[in-house]
Amino acid sequence: MVGILLLMHAPLAQAFMATAAHMFEGQHERIEAIDVSADQDTADVNAIATQAIARLDDGSGVLVLTDVMGGTPSNCCHLLAAHGRVEVIAGVSLPMLLRAITYRQNDLDTVIEKALAGGKSGAVRIDHC
Repeated sequence: MVGILLLMHAPLAQAFMATAAHMFEGQHERIEAIDVSADQDTADVNAIATQAIARLDDGSGVLVLTDVMGGTPSNCCHLLAAHGRVEVIAGVSLPMLLRAITYRQNDLDTVIEKALAGGKSGAVRIDHC
C-alpha cells in the first residue's frame, strides 16, 4: 500500500489529516502529517520527513503531498524525492488527498494519476441557483 506523507505549512497537514479521518471514519495506516513552522530549520524538517518516509514505505513507495510550490515544505521535498520510490505533488487539495487515499492500494504511478485527477476535477465553479 502506498504511504502518504502530508508535509505542509502549520497547521495544514494536521488539518488535512483530521478531515480525511473524519470523512473516512477513522485514522488510516501509512498516513502521516508533518506541520512545518515558520522558523523551523530545513535540515530538521528533512530529518523528520526522512524518518516518516522510512516508516510509511512498505516497498510500494510514498506520495508526499505539499501545499505550495516554493515554500519551505516543498523545498524540502527535493531531497526527499531522492529516497527511492518517493514522489511529490505540490498544490494539495482535499479532493486530491481523498483520491490518493482511495486508490493507494494501486501502484504509485496510479495513485499519482488519480490524485492529480481529483485535484483537477475537485476545483469547480458553483453556479448561482
